Amino acid sequence: MLADQFTQVFREEHRKVRDVLFDLIHAFKNRDKPSIQLLLHKMVMCAGPHFRYEEEAMYPELVEIFGEEYVQKLLEDHDRAIGTTKRLIEITQKNEFTDEETVETIRLTRTILPHVSDCDGLSIMVESLPSQVVQHILDCRDASLSEGVDLMLWASTIRNRPIIMPG
Repeated sequence: MLADQFTQVFREEHRKVRDVLFDLIHAFKNRDKPSIQLLLHKMVMCAGPHFRYEEEAMYPELVEIFGEEYVQKLLEDHDRAIGTTKRLIEITQKNEFTDEETVETIRLTRTILPHVSDCDGLSIMVESLPSQVVQHILDCRDASLSEGVDLMLWASTIRNRPIIMPG
């Protein structure tokens, strides 16, 4: 069944992002700069195509189910996650970061986790959509993965929404 296929790939993508975030927290705690750089790269490469197909294909289909207000919240979660990622990249581009910045990076990374877990549950709503809609979402996913535009490039060039920097 098409909805099962979607649920499987969607859940696996969320697991991958969750694990990268967990690994980032660990790397920040250890101030393991090579691992941090590798993990941030992995995150922007995973999240770019994922956020893109969610926003371009999936979220518009969920308006009928949830209403505009909740879908707007999902988009704002992405705005904040992108801003948070941008801030993490800024901090970690320094040769060394302070104890306060280490605490900040861990706190910021943790702020992304609730969206990952909340968003994973959307698959049970997608399974209620007509199969041609689910197929369209999967096709957009394939196209996004094929293009492979990373999160920061997509957010600054293709996506037409503001980035919300963490406070």
